[in-house]
Amino acid sequence: MKFSRLTDRIGGEGARAWAVHSEAMRRRHSGEAIIVLSVGEADFDTPRPIVEAAKASLDRGRTHYTEVIGDLPLRAAIARRLGARMGLALGPENVVVLPGAQCALFSALLCLLDEGEEIIVPEPMYVTYEAAVGASGATMRRVPLHHEHGFRLQAADVAAAIGPKTRAVLINSPHNPTGAVIRRAEMEALAELCRRHDLWLLSDEVYATLVFEGDHLSPAALPGMAERTVTIDSLSKSHAMTGWRLGWAIGPEALMDHLGRLALAMLYGLPGFIQDAGIVALEEDHEALEKMRLAYRRRRDGLHRQLSQVPNLTVDRPEAGMFLMVDVSRTGQSAQDFAYGLLAAERVSLLPGAAFGPQIANYVRINLGAPDAELEEAGRRIARYAGRL
Repeated sequence: MKFSRLTDRIGGEGARAWAVHSEAMRRRHSGEAIIVLSVGEADFDTPRPIVEAAKASLDRGRTHYTEVIGDLPLRAAIARRLGARMGLALGPENVVVLPGAQCALFSALLCLLDEGEEIIVPEPMYVTYEAAVGASGATMRRVPLHHEHGFRLQAADVAAAIGPKTRAVLINSPHNPTGAVIRRAEMEALAELCRRHDLWLLSDEVYATLVFEGDHLSPAALPGMAERTVTIDSLSKSHAMTGWRLGWAIGPEALMDHLGRLALAMLYGLPGFIQDAGIVALEEDHEALEKMRLAYRRRRDGLHRQLSQVPNLTVDRPEAGMFLMVDVSRTGQSAQDFAYGLLAAERVSLLPGAAFGPQIANYVRINLGAPDAELEEAGRRIARYAGRL
């Protein structure tokens, strides 16, 4: 049977990245005691007041249609909270609520890019970017992120990639998977390029609340950038709400109108009880959030110390996020073989770096969203396996 060309455009390495994780989950479901550190999931529960708000909303009967772009109270709460963080005067007209940051990015790309146009994407990149850009029909121009710059995007590399078909730049800071945070001077240089060449800037900021060193800067706050920047964010990482699927896009009102029309054709709104819980998440100060950030930092430091003592491993220390990147090239194995070998020998699941881009093809990504004791045990198993190579 024939399929559309879309099925080819949304394929690629990113779509195949989860093979090791899928095998680990298959083995876990069959009864094996697998330590799964191959997906960006937290071991923390959603803060209790948020859960209680959802339950109370269900009891009030909030199970019917909602506004397609998100109910006004939630969009207003997002505008207040994110406006304060970004240093911008935002209103609900600048927000469209969508089921997760992934859907927000996908929708923004469809509304901004046409077939034959180009978007500059730093590499390594999150594994779903390739398919999301492919769905739009546009082409990615990949700009390498270099280890000597701490995997932070350099404006000179972006400038060299800009061509007559370039329409946008996609950035991710704090970065998944490396945890790099773009510095102010670097962001200002990138903003100047976007203004000079009349480019859209899509800014994926889902890890903005998990910065350990330095400060997060939203590019929309820079002069002349609010009207050409789309900020993508969600509650998934900040509030341990991955399964709630509550994200959003922030940008100029004209673009939000287009996103609303796409949401009408595709989604028709989010459940009301989830939106009500989202308001509580955004408007209340939850003690658990800072505890989560400090736990990620503690786990980063502990696992970094542990694995840095293994002679044939090279461990980077991320500035933000919930992942630790380990270069396994000195073991003599590829990252793919290391991940499968580790799973088979020590029952620990890590994600190979090749799917993120060739710059980290020798790396594996370790999720820090596991209890301290489990991470420490995983570190022992990783060291033991690497020591045998």
